[in-house]
Order: sequence, then structure tokens, then C-alpha cells
Amino acid sequence: MKLVDGFSRIGEENAFAVLARAQQLSANGKEIINLGIGQPDFKTPTHIVDAAVTALKNGEHGYTAATGIPPLREAVAAELSSRYNTDVSDELVAIMPGGKVTMFAAILMFGEPGVEILYPDPGFPIYRSMIEFTGATPVPIPIRESNGFAFSATETLSLISSKTRLLIVNSPANPCGGVTPKKEIDNLVNGLAEHPNVAIMSDEIYDRLLYDDEQHISLLSYPEIRDRLILLNGWSKTYAMTGWRLGYSLWPEPWFDAVRKLAVNAWSCVNTPSQYAALAALTGPQDSVQAMVDTFDERRRFVVDGLNQLPGVNCITPKGAFYAFPNIKDTGWQAKPLASALLEEAGVAVIGGPDFGTLGEGYIRLSYANSLPNIERALDKMADFLKEHSPT
Repeated sequence: MKLVDGFSRIGEENAFAVLARAQQLSANGKEIINLGIGQPDFKTPTHIVDAAVTALKNGEHGYTAATGIPPLREAVAAELSSRYNTDVSDELVAIMPGGKVTMFAAILMFGEPGVEILYPDPGFPIYRSMIEFTGATPVPIPIRESNGFAFSATETLSLISSKTRLLIVNSPANPCGGVTPKKEIDNLVNGLAEHPNVAIMSDEIYDRLLYDDEQHISLLSYPEIRDRLILLNGWSKTYAMTGWRLGYSLWPEPWFDAVRKLAVNAWSCVNTPSQYAALAALTGPQDSVQAMVDTFDERRRFVVDGLNQLPGVNCITPKGAFYAFPNIKDTGWQAKPLASALLEEAGVAVIGGPDFGTLGEGYIRLSYANSLPNIERALDKMADFLKEHSPT
């Protein structure tokens, strides 16, 4: 039996395939240091876990409204209003089962054959996968090392055509760790005035993972695009809650009922005790967030210094998230064969740059969400491998 055409176009996130292979090798007795998967290596803070347990004990395990429990939506709106000095209505907040679901909903709303959707390249692979699933044409926005892995407003605006329906931006960015400066975002928003029919989805899931006194510039801060802005965020990265499957999104009023109906049809509602955990995360102590960022910062500086000592490797310093995206062109290796060889022979899991887009060739992604001793051993293993092996 034949599936509908969309499923022949759907891609995947290869980080999970690398994780599965790393786990298989580990189960077979091989020592593996995993710098591939993008998740904090910290436990969810205790007060957040306790809130979920308490919710269960109190009988909070039934259905909720499709868009989330009112106290959590109110807390999200209050937090966004406070951080960005703007007015956010809780009635436009949707609690989602993870960040990807907002991508899926937004791309489904605007993607169809004959239209174009712009997305970052290198970028999170699910963007392109979902665009192709809908039959829309994916148009990559180049994310260049020469620009600090930030997007260029001029280049982005030049790619908009009469067919463009949706623009996806991501800062701080996966996989490169780039942070787009305010000037570029200002220029992008100013230029979008010439394209009033283009919707924007801003993926800000790494918004609190910043270094070197960088400040997050949210597109939510620009009232002139609020009527066409979809904001994506969540708890996975900031509070070490990847497995809780929790995200949230903010929608323009005309589109909110569409996402509510999608929730009713697809996932009914988000796991109830997890929503109470998310409420505790937002309203409780935030010291664990800063402690995690401080630890990531130490690892970031260590890993960049170590990568720049490897033969044929050059790495600029990321300003956000917890990824390094070193340039490996001078090693003579292509990115995916090198990533595979490092896993199979050296026992170090990394992700080949092309898994994040065609412009990822010549790069690999390392997550420094791992301990300093493990990172140091991984760098030593990579150094030994590169000194001993030439590409075939």
C-alpha cells in the first residue's frame, strides 16, 4: 500500500540516529563519549520534580484544556511581559508537548505546494523536513562562519519573493551557537515592513543560554510585527527538562484558534503533572539556571581552546546555546565520514555538519553538555585520530 507523498519527503534529526548507534556501541563494551546529542547533562531541579509529584498525589492527572492550564499560561505571559517590557496576553499562549510541535503547527499553517518558506542553513533539521512534508519549497538562509554564525538581515531579505509565506529565524542558534546582534534584527524587522504578508516564526528555545554578556533580543520586542509573529520557546534547555516534553508558543490572535483546533485533533493536551512542573520552573528559584550557564561557559572556553589545537581544525567561539561548530576543512575529511569515523574508531560521538543543511559541509557539531573530564578525553581521542588517520 502506498503512503501519501508527504511521507516520502519527510526527513529526521540524525542526532538521534547517532545517539542510538553510540548506545549500541556502548552496550557492546566500547567506551563512548557522547558529544552528539543536544541536551543538558544536569538533573531537573528538585523543586520542579517535586511539583510534578505533588500534582500527581493531588489527583492532577486528567485532561486539561488543549492549550494548557490557566495558571501556566498566565505565568508564561507574565514572564514574557516582564522580560521584554511588553504586554503579553495569556489568552494567546499555547502550552505544547515540546518545541518541535510549534514548528510543525506553524509550518503546517503556511506550507503547501507553490509557496516558499525560508529557514536557517545550517539549522535545526526539522525545519526543512517539515517544510518538505507540506510540499512547500524550502529556501535556505545562509548562516555563515564569516558572520559569526548569525544571520544577515540583508541576505535574508533578499531571499523573500512573492511566494514567501513564512520566515523562520533562530537565535541563539542550533547547531552553530551563533547569536544575531540587535542591529541585524533591527534591520530585518525594518525590511519586513516591505513584506507584510510574510509570517515569522522565531525559535528562541536557547534564549537564556548566553555568554560574554550577550543579551537576548527577542522578536517579541518589536510591536510592528506582533500581528504576524509566532514565538517558540520552552523548558527543555533552560531547566534541563528535555524528556518532560514541554514547550510553549505565542500566537497572533487570528491564528490562535487554528492551533487550538490542531491540539484538539492531535495531542488533546499536554501531560498534566508536567504542566505543574513547568509552573514551578517559571515561578520558583532561578539559581539553577545561572549555575548551569556558568558551567556551560567554562566548558565552552575549554572546548574551543582544545578544538583549535587539533590538526586542521578551526573553531570560532560560540556566543549562545551549548554547541561548538568547528571548521574541519583543513583536515581533508568530509564532515559526515569524519563524524562516523570518530564514533566508530575513536569512540567520540559528534554530528556531521550536513545533517543541519548543505552549508554544514566542512563542519561538525559538538555539544559541550558533558563533563569537563569527558570533554578533555574526547578532545585527546580526536587529536590522536586526526594525527593517525588521513581521509581515504
